[in-house]
Amino acid sequence: MRSPWSPKVQRESCCASHASFSGAGRSRSKSHPACRSLLANSASLVANKLARVHDCVMTRHEDSSATPDSLLDASISPEQWDAIIIGGGAAGLSAALILARARRRVLVFDAQEPRNRFAAHMHGVLSRDGYSPLDLVADGYREVRAVDGVIENARVIETHATANGFEVVTDKGARATARRLIVATGNRDQLPAIPGLAEQWGRGVVACPYCDGYESSGRAIGVLAGSVMGLHKAHMLTPYSTDITVFTALAGAIPDVDRLVLEQRGIRLEDRAVTRVITEGGAITGLGLDDGTVALIDVVFAEATPIALDEPLRQLGVERTDTPFGSWTAVDAAGKTSVEGVWAVGNTSNPSALVPIAAGAGATAALALNAELVAEEVATATERVLTMFSGSASHTALAPLLSTNPTGN
Repeated sequence: MRSPWSPKVQRESCCASHASFSGAGRSRSKSHPACRSLLANSASLVANKLARVHDCVMTRHEDSSATPDSLLDASISPEQWDAIIIGGGAAGLSAALILARARRRVLVFDAQEPRNRFAAHMHGVLSRDGYSPLDLVADGYREVRAVDGVIENARVIETHATANGFEVVTDKGARATARRLIVATGNRDQLPAIPGLAEQWGRGVVACPYCDGYESSGRAIGVLAGSVMGLHKAHMLTPYSTDITVFTALAGAIPDVDRLVLEQRGIRLEDRAVTRVITEGGAITGLGLDDGTVALIDVVFAEATPIALDEPLRQLGVERTDTPFGSWTAVDAAGKTSVEGVWAVGNTSNPSALVPIAAGAGATAALALNAELVAEEVATATERVLTMFSGSASHTALAPLLSTNPTGN
């Protein structure tokens, strides 16, 4: 398997119809209605204002020495990026692909620690079911670089707001600034401290029924329940197997009604504590219990605790919200945080997001971010036009046309 972190990934040509991370150039498809609406509104606003400004300027100031080029924004300096993305997993690379294809200067910092790197295969990803998570990252690297996105393998250790955007500092001492920031650092899974559990993580020990339930069909399933969520996971697994045991010691006292419901559905409960994972030939064969006996188990669904890798967001002081997983970064529907110009996507803001959900969140944030940049650039051009004709008789006529009214009226 080719490593996604090789020194250089060669560019490959892209055909004209692209939009999907890891599926670029493979098929044409209609865009989502929300995306079409967002793009249409943005395009309509820009076209309407520029057309009306052009008409006014041409009719009232035909003798003006201003040329069309004088109304254009100066290029962003090489020292500043349009967007810096912290994190190079499905969410971060999806955002990078959208923005790079929008001809934005995009810089991705990737610490090379995707949450699902322990798994040999990922599931529930359309056209990539059973694909290696690291191969998905390798594909993403190649696709982002093919459209001039820049990816650096480094960990961001400091994040600051500046007068013109944001500055980040990496563990290698590099500094970079950008107009906008997307944080896609994800989270890590904290497993119960049971000997042998971590060694099987991503293979015989998994967490997600949607990701690994189908592959567990007909097998002896053990569920390490640490809370009521673990009990719910056991219920989710009943379509896959009739041999399910919930190990309850980590969850504390289980209400009688919950016990009765589990038993009614054919799920066994085991109150003895699990002390070790037993393997043979690299595969799980059972779980050792505190009285020395062994429960015969083929696969373990553990209740891992997600730990947010959100230090960049904490440094910026974003607002947080309480979730079943604890305190998490608060975002709107597009992933925008309480700090202007900052988005948090994927597992950074949604700890239970699967790969396609994380990728979609990255794309959604990228669309919103680019729309903001377009609006900002139109506002700058508008201000320049008003400045050019400030004090003239036409200023009064131009001002209403160049207002921030979204309708342009």
